[in-house]
Amino acid sequence: MSVLVQNLTKVYGEQKAVDGVSFTARKGEVLGFLGPNGAGKTTTMKVLTTFIPPTGGKAAVCDFDVEENPMEVRRRIGYLPEHNPLYKELYVQEYLLFIAGLHGIRNKSQRVADMIELTGLTREQKKPIGALSKGYRQRVGLAQAMMHDPEVLILDEPTSGLDPNQLAEIRAVIKQLGAEKTIIFSTHIMQEVQALCDRVLIINKGRIVADDPIDQLRRRIRGEAVLTVEFAKAIDRAALEKIPGVDAVTAMGERRFQLIAAAQRDVREAVFHFAVEQQTPLLEMQQEAFSVEDVFQRLTRS
Repeated sequence: MSVLVQNLTKVYGEQKAVDGVSFTARKGEVLGFLGPNGAGKTTTMKVLTTFIPPTGGKAAVCDFDVEENPMEVRRRIGYLPEHNPLYKELYVQEYLLFIAGLHGIRNKSQRVADMIELTGLTREQKKPIGALSKGYRQRVGLAQAMMHDPEVLILDEPTSGLDPNQLAEIRAVIKQLGAEKTIIFSTHIMQEVQALCDRVLIINKGRIVADDPIDQLRRRIRGEAVLTVEFAKAIDRAALEKIPGVDAVTAMGERRFQLIAAAQRDVREAVFHFAVEQQTPLLEMQQEAFSVEDVFQRLTRS
C-alpha cells in the first residue's frame, strides 16, 4: 500500500480539523481528494508530507510512518502545495537544477531537461520565474515535485490558474503519471475529477463522507435510476409498469414518460423490446446522470 491513513486526527487548539480519517491509496491509482474550504483536505496533506505532526492516529507512506521516519517519507513523496513557493528571482532552468541538486540527482541536466519537456516549459526555461504567468508557475511547481521521481505525488490544486490548453496538457501529464505512481490531488474543479480520477474521497468537517470508485459515486445520491423515454405514438402507462425492473412510471404526456428503477438495474434493453412489441419507434431514451458535483453538494451541504 503506497499510502495508509488510519483514524487520523489533527487538533488546533479547540478546533478538530481532521477527525478520525481513514483511507488507503495504491500504486497506479489517481485519488481525488475533495471537500469544501476548511474541511481538512490541506491539513491531511500536510500530515502526509510531514509538514505537521498528527494529534492522533497513524499515517504511513510506502510503509514508512510519517512520525517515525519523516526523511524516508519525504524521499518518496513529491508535493505541490496550494500556494506554490518558488524563488521568483531564479530562472526556470536554474531553479530546477537547484532542486535536482538538493535531491542528489546524478545526471541533473538530463533530468531537468526531461521535466521541462514533460511539463511544457521548453519555451519558458530561460525566463525568470517571477516573469511567468500563474499557469506556468504551476508547471514549474509540478516539475519540481516530480524531479526525484517519487513513488507518491500529492498535488493541492495543481490545475489552478491554467488556461484550457494548459489544462488539457497537465491533465495528460497527470493521467500518464497515474499509471505508474500513486497520485492524490485536491481540486474544486469537478470536471477534473471526472476526467482524471479512478477513485474519489470526499471530506466534510474533518470526516470522510464518501470513498468510492468514480463510476459508483453517483449511486450515493439515491438508490434509483431514472430513465426518460418518448415513443412515436401514445402508450398506455399501465403497460409500461409491467416492464421487468420498472418500479414506477411518471407520465409526462401521452408519449413521454419517466421510468423509475433500482439503481443496480439497467432496464433500457427491456424498454427497447417493449417498443418493438408495441410496434412503435423510440424517439428518445435517456438515462438521467448525476455528476460528481451533484454528489459533492449533497454530501457536504449543511
